[in-house]
Amino acid sequence: MLGPGGRMSDLPRKAVTRTAKLAALPLGFAGRATWGLGKRIVGESAEIVGRELQQRTADQLFKVLGELKGGAMKFGQALSVFESALPEEVAGPYRAALTKLQEAAPPMPTRTVHTVLEERLGEDWQELFAEFDDKPSAAASIGQVHRAVWHDGREVAVKVQYPGAGEALLSDLTQLGRFARLLGPLVPGIDIKPLIAELRDRVSEELDYGLEAQAQQTHAEEFADDPDVVVPAVVHQSEQVLITEWIEGVPLSEVISEGTQEQRDRAGQLLARFLFSGPARTGLLHADPHPGNFRLLPGGPDGEEDWRLGVLDFGTVDRLPGGLPDTIGTCLRMTLDGEAEAVYELLCTEGFVKESIELDPDAVLDYLLPIIEPAEVDEFTFSRGWMRSQAGRIADPRSPAHQLGKQLNLPPAYLLIHRVTLSTIGVLCQLGATVRLREELEEWLPGFVPEVDEDEQETAAEA
Repeated sequence: MLGPGGRMSDLPRKAVTRTAKLAALPLGFAGRATWGLGKRIVGESAEIVGRELQQRTADQLFKVLGELKGGAMKFGQALSVFESALPEEVAGPYRAALTKLQEAAPPMPTRTVHTVLEERLGEDWQELFAEFDDKPSAAASIGQVHRAVWHDGREVAVKVQYPGAGEALLSDLTQLGRFARLLGPLVPGIDIKPLIAELRDRVSEELDYGLEAQAQQTHAEEFADDPDVVVPAVVHQSEQVLITEWIEGVPLSEVISEGTQEQRDRAGQLLARFLFSGPARTGLLHADPHPGNFRLLPGGPDGEEDWRLGVLDFGTVDRLPGGLPDTIGTCLRMTLDGEAEAVYELLCTEGFVKESIELDPDAVLDYLLPIIEPAEVDEFTFSRGWMRSQAGRIADPRSPAHQLGKQLNLPPAYLLIHRVTLSTIGVLCQLGATVRLREELEEWLPGFVPEVDEDEQETAAEA
């Protein structure tokens, strides 16, 4: 079917099928709830029934998300980084399905790919390439990537946007938003509704390959000579097509599933370094930290210690001209120092505590301290068990942390920063990496190390 101007419109043609699959999810949830009630009536314990119900619900959710592109896959990728927070009996059977969401999706027909390239690069588009592989090497929520050789001999990645991707994204996320409450129990401690809303708000940016090209090139130039991080340069960009240099490497999903401990630790250290150094160096925060967007690249003669982190997909970024807000580092430092009153005052000033609410500063400190445990020590081993304990503490309705957490507020300016940080921690837990996080915080996070004026520095030097 052709859209306006004779363009292909594959995804809208499948809108009825997509909507039916997504709409069937809440019906399936309700059916399983009835099944669970029946099991309870015949005497099985609430804990066992609840666990089985959660497993069956997760099974259907991941199966449907894995079959679709657009917003469904985008949500699945965002959800996949929180897999570490799931109870092991639920997470275990679905870890492979979640990993698959990070790396693959059903491909576009070759004819559709060629049509998009002809529309955006011209009728003679094939002359721009010395070679072009019609089989996609990777797929994402709004486009797929083809390996090719540019006319000057450079190996390149050609990202082609799915026709109708915008409509599919908005439709899927609207549908998912309607039953966010039912999805909530799948990931303890994560509020699904704001996550879906925030993904929906970012649709227009993700679809704009011009914005993505600018963000990627800014990073590529800044990290051009970096010994630890590699960002492929932009070669060419037009509407619906983005061409960048190709990089080899081991996908982070493979490091998670079968990497050595040295690889896990190295990947984790570099991921933390990129998270905190990126905003300081570029004024941009890479805001899509699922494992499919990272590669571990072989380094120099020192072996795995020299391995570098390859970073892909800059479709979603947070623009932070001054880097990460000083408030984050200052609050973190004062929390570690046990300054309950000062922390509470800062949180009130920044809008984390609304004016209509009054909380106990010591209780707020008790709420925060377990979360920032990785910053207390020189070296911390992230694990699924640690992530589950944090999620369980916040999700348990009987927990003081749960009651206090419900009264805290997340200001809009911090929403994306919060999600990216939480997602990155989720990936570190999937890696099981031992990371010198405090080292990165002291180097890159504004406010974490107190400023010393020049007079004090001179006095200290003389002493």
